[in-house]
Amino acid sequence: MAATVLVIDDDSTVRDSIVAYLDDCDYQMLAAANAAEALSVLSENRPDAVICDLKMPGMYGIELLEKIKQQYPDLPVIVVSGAGVMDDVVRALRLGADDFLVKPIIDLEVLVHSLRKALDRVRLEQENTAYREHLEVTNRELRLGLEELRADQLAGRQAQLRMLPDPLTMSDVSCEHQIHPSLLLSGDFLDYFELGEDRLVFYIADVSGHGASSAFVTVLLKNLTYRLRRNFHRGSSDDLLNPAMVLERVNKELLASELDKHLTMFYAVLCLRTNTLFYSVGGHYPMPVLVDGDDTRFLEGRGMPAGLFRDAVYKEYTMALPENFRLMLFSDGILEIIDESSLNDKETILLSLARESRGDLTTFWSLAGVQNHDEVPDDIAVATVSRGKI
Repeated sequence: MAATVLVIDDDSTVRDSIVAYLDDCDYQMLAAANAAEALSVLSENRPDAVICDLKMPGMYGIELLEKIKQQYPDLPVIVVSGAGVMDDVVRALRLGADDFLVKPIIDLEVLVHSLRKALDRVRLEQENTAYREHLEVTNRELRLGLEELRADQLAGRQAQLRMLPDPLTMSDVSCEHQIHPSLLLSGDFLDYFELGEDRLVFYIADVSGHGASSAFVTVLLKNLTYRLRRNFHRGSSDDLLNPAMVLERVNKELLASELDKHLTMFYAVLCLRTNTLFYSVGGHYPMPVLVDGDDTRFLEGRGMPAGLFRDAVYKEYTMALPENFRLMLFSDGILEIIDESSLNDKETILLSLARESRGDLTTFWSLAGVQNHDEVPDDIAVATVSRGKI
C-alpha cells in the first residue's frame, strides 16, 4: 500500500508542484496551506510522513514541528525552507526532523530520496519494535515453559529416587549405593533385593543419553524386574535367577519399545549359602571391582549392550567369591572425573581408589572427589555389595 504524505506550504505553486511530483511517484497525497489547516488534516487523516515549510504566516514552522512531534513522536518530518538559517536547521533536527532541505529544490528527486529514507527508518523501527515485542512474548513463554519443565523434572527426579533401593542387609551381606546425576534426571539405575532365603539379586545399568528419555528407560527396567520378581514368587518363572535370560528379556523389551535407546548392564545373583556369584554382562564398562584381603581386580566378562541387536547373545559367568569381600559396581561416569588421558590409566586409578578405600562406599566417594563436582559430564553411580570384614 502506497504511503500517504502531507505537504505543508503556504506557497501554492511550491506546494502543488511537490504534490504533483510525489503523486506521480505513487504516493497518496494530502496538502495544507498553514499550520492550523495542517493540524486539522493530521487529526482526521494520519499520514505516513510530513513535508513542512518553515516560513509560513501564523504559526512558524518550528512551532508546528514541535507540536507534531509532541502529538505524533514517530511521524517522520522533512523540513523544507528557503531561509537557510543554521539555527533553524539545528533546532529542527533537535526537535526530531528527519532531514532539512533548502529551497529552491531544483531536483525533486532529492526530496523523494529523503522521503524514502525517512519512511524506511520508520518501517525498520516498527519492525524492530514488533520483533522486540515478539521476543519478549517468546521469552516469557520460554521462561514459563522452562519453569514447567523444571517442575516436571523435579517431580520425575522424586519418582526416580523412590524407585532406588534403600540400603539392604541380608544375613552378613550388605548393599548400599550413591548416584550423582549430570542432570536432574539420571540415565543410571541400580537395584538390589532379596530372592528367597539365600539369594541376593543386584544389577547396575547405564542408559544411553541423558534426561527424561533416558530416565524413562530406567522405569521400564524397574517394571521388568518387578514383573520377573512377581512371576518368581508365583512360581510361574525362574528367569530372575538366570542372568543371561534377564539380559535377553531387557534386550527384547527395549527393541520392542522403539525408543531408540540402549543400555549397558551388569546383572548378578549371589547365592549366600555357597558364596557363589552368577552374572551376565551387557556391554557394561567398567566391570565391577572385587576387593578382598589379598587382591583388588576387575571381574571377567563381556557382552553386547541391550537394545541394539535383535540377535544379541548373553553369556552367564560363575565365580566363587572369597569368604570376605567387597564388590564395587560403577557406571562409566566415574571414569569421566578421573584425570587421565587413556582408559587403561583411568582403570588403573579406579583400581587404586577401590583398593585404598577397601571397598567402603563413603571412603571411595570421598577419595574419588565426586562430591567436589557440582556438575559432571555424565551420571555417576556406585554400588557396593559387602560380606564380612576385610
